[in-house]
Amino acid sequence: MRYDLVVIGGGPAGEKAAAAAAFFGKKVALVERADEGPGGASVHTGTLPSKTLRETALYLNGFRRLELYRGIREMEQPKQRSAADLMCRLPQVRQTQTKQIKDNLNRHGIELVHGSGRFVDPHTFKVGERALESEFFLMATGSRPRMPPAFDFNDKDVFDSDSLLEIDRLPETLAVIGGGVIGSEYACVFAELGVNIEVIESRNRLLSFLDEDVSDAIMASMRAAGIELHLNSGVDRLERKGGYLELTLTGGKLMRADKVLISAGRLGNSGGMGLEDIGVKLDDRGSIVVDEHFKTNINSVYAAGDVIGRPGLASASMEQGRMAVAWMFDIDVPERDWTTVPFGIYTIPEACALGPTERELQERRVHYVVGKSYMRHNARGQIIGDVDGFVKLIFHRRTRRLLAVHLICERATELIHIGQAVMRLGGTIDYFLETVIAFPSLTEAYKYAAYDALGELSRGADRPPALH
Repeated sequence: MRYDLVVIGGGPAGEKAAAAAAFFGKKVALVERADEGPGGASVHTGTLPSKTLRETALYLNGFRRLELYRGIREMEQPKQRSAADLMCRLPQVRQTQTKQIKDNLNRHGIELVHGSGRFVDPHTFKVGERALESEFFLMATGSRPRMPPAFDFNDKDVFDSDSLLEIDRLPETLAVIGGGVIGSEYACVFAELGVNIEVIESRNRLLSFLDEDVSDAIMASMRAAGIELHLNSGVDRLERKGGYLELTLTGGKLMRADKVLISAGRLGNSGGMGLEDIGVKLDDRGSIVVDEHFKTNINSVYAAGDVIGRPGLASASMEQGRMAVAWMFDIDVPERDWTTVPFGIYTIPEACALGPTERELQERRVHYVVGKSYMRHNARGQIIGDVDGFVKLIFHRRTRRLLAVHLICERATELIHIGQAVMRLGGTIDYFLETVIAFPSLTEAYKYAAYDALGELSRGADRPPALH
């Protein structure tokens, strides 16, 4: 059968691309190999599951981590939680999301083809005995955890971020190798349930891509939760020693753990589909190489989402899929603003970043001022017991335009969109000074961060570019 577009992979990029093409009258098929149906890692192993576990852990422990309620909770004996308790919400979230995606595909008249396949030629993708012929193909096959060969993933107590969702019991001690987003998020979730956590990170800080104030605050919060951080360190050896695992850290230190999570980045799902046979270029991490229009070096093949590498965000993947369709069919739609994509980190507390860090601005020799507002001074923050959070705004010294927003607080991934809108519209510090904001609200922290920056401006203060 002949199609206008065949999408390979039913994750965020694939679903939204298929729906966009069908909306504009194109005949579309979507190929999904997973038995559980479309949704990709976002629904089944990554984005939504990890956030579901976070909310479940917080719910199971009530308000244990909030200062306002500590006096009450200290009178109670903590209940022992199980892996089943932690995973209880996952099936419902997965089922609801999968049904929602299938309903969306049906509503747009998109044919869902189940199975694995490979390219026969640049215009034919064969699934079983069925040949799908199409003018265009979109590869939206996502990514998978990188599994370094130095570690034995056949050991029942060694996990990657996918297999961790099948954990049989909560361990007494969990070692997390890798302090990036996934490692840090899961470390916080399991620590919330009383598991002793040790994080091993080769850099001198966790989440080193974040503004240093935010990274420092996350590390401080993790340490306060009892998480031990081993920075500037790696694992030379991981061995089974009877009923436990022994890790030999760089420098010779030995560590014992009941279970180990290895968070070592992700690789593109590009193998086994004949991409190399038709000449599609891949990089050394299995990511598909595309141009600014998401087209590969083969004119009929486009790619979007995690399979093309960074930023590896479900939100960006959706828009990449939509824009790939616009480019392949020459549909006139507004281009997306890729410079204002927020990056959410669902640690405890959560954080969100948009725009350059202070260090990046210094390296670019930009003169700027900073304003900060702490949630402990915010009435709504005091009500909910958020004592550690803050809003950090960075403004251009001369134009007063908002350059960056860095948040660490409850609901940071919701609050970020206020700053995103101001940045997207070219707004300045005056927006926050002149706008009347509801009281009490967490949003009010934006206004007082702006007042703090205004103080720097009025004093002639400046964050000068770094000296070289």
